[in-house]
Amino acid sequence: MKTLFKNYMDSFSGLSKEIWWLALITLINRAGTMVIPFLSIYLTEDLDISKSNVGWIMTCFGLGSLVGTWFGGKLTDIIGYYKIMVFSLLATGFLFIGLQYLTTFKSLCIGIFFTMCVADMFRPASFVAMSAYSKPENKTRSVTLIRLAINLGFSAGPAVGGLIITHLSYGGLFWVDGITCILATLVLFNVLNPKTAKIQDDIIVKNPKSAYRDIPFLIFFGAMVLFAIVFFQYFSAMPIYYREAHELSELQVGLLLGANGLFIFLFEMPLIKWLEKTKNTKVGLILFGAFLTGLSLIVLNITEWSGILIIGMLLMTIGEMIAFPFANGFALDRAKRGNQGEFMAMYAMAFSVGSIFGHNVGLQLAEKLGFDNTWYIMTVLAILCVLLLFILKLYMKKKTA
Repeated sequence: MKTLFKNYMDSFSGLSKEIWWLALITLINRAGTMVIPFLSIYLTEDLDISKSNVGWIMTCFGLGSLVGTWFGGKLTDIIGYYKIMVFSLLATGFLFIGLQYLTTFKSLCIGIFFTMCVADMFRPASFVAMSAYSKPENKTRSVTLIRLAINLGFSAGPAVGGLIITHLSYGGLFWVDGITCILATLVLFNVLNPKTAKIQDDIIVKNPKSAYRDIPFLIFFGAMVLFAIVFFQYFSAMPIYYREAHELSELQVGLLLGANGLFIFLFEMPLIKWLEKTKNTKVGLILFGAFLTGLSLIVLNITEWSGILIIGMLLMTIGEMIAFPFANGFALDRAKRGNQGEFMAMYAMAFSVGSIFGHNVGLQLAEKLGFDNTWYIMTVLAILCVLLLFILKLYMKKKTA
């Protein structure tokens, strides 16, 4: 047991203190995002908005994310990641607090769009910051540490969120989300100020290559859009599926979603360290993660036994643990060829595009065709994602041959 614990702790060694601070800021911020997994339930049950209209609200969520990510990437290359991160976190805190006072379909569409515009400016800036604070050999593990912080926040968030809803109301979630963003800003301002933070990998490209002309990156982008559409079902259609098809309470939904983050917190870092030592390519590992994520949906149609939800969540969690760190690592590798902000913004935009279509399509399909058919269709998209990644793997192998 002592050896196992030592090996686990060794998987965190060698990372800079700035990366640890960035992880803490991310943890504080993400601990307050407990409102997101419950958003579709809140809109349908508390505000009596139809699933179809919730789908359009979630599309505005994705559109805001897309615009904010693109704009954040551009500004990161112009004025730097630090200023963008500070502005995004602070403004997002106040915007999240204000969301609870919007109750009509139109106001929610507008409010969520602008909130996500500001919130997701943080994403490309944080990617570039993470790259700057990491030595080249530590980048994938740095990504994994940041993801651990995200998932630790998500593991506590939904469980605490379920308790708050049960004993108080949804309004408290918006307050907590906003306050944690503001607290994260204060930490960021004090510990990652450019005057004191130490840069580990200062990449300067004299003739930067455009991300929009990088063929492998474009194939990768398409695959990540498909992956995101499938993955985001767990944040919109899936919570409603848990409620309607299996009659789980908000607390049970929160615990099931929270188990995902806890499992990742415990096992992802050692898994990534072990996978880095294998001969598998980043693309090959992303492919396998995408396959498991698709499999997590199709198994739900095998039986009506509620225990299958745990199996599905486990498959998705393992797929996520493998796919995300290596996808992020692949994007960082390609970003060294050009403007980092542009490349990392485009990577993040793949998930924004996936959010635009994923939430809406999933909810529309669930309302019109039922959940079983929705999971079949999402599995087909997962297969297309795997095929694109296989093409990318062959392309990369050919280029290095």
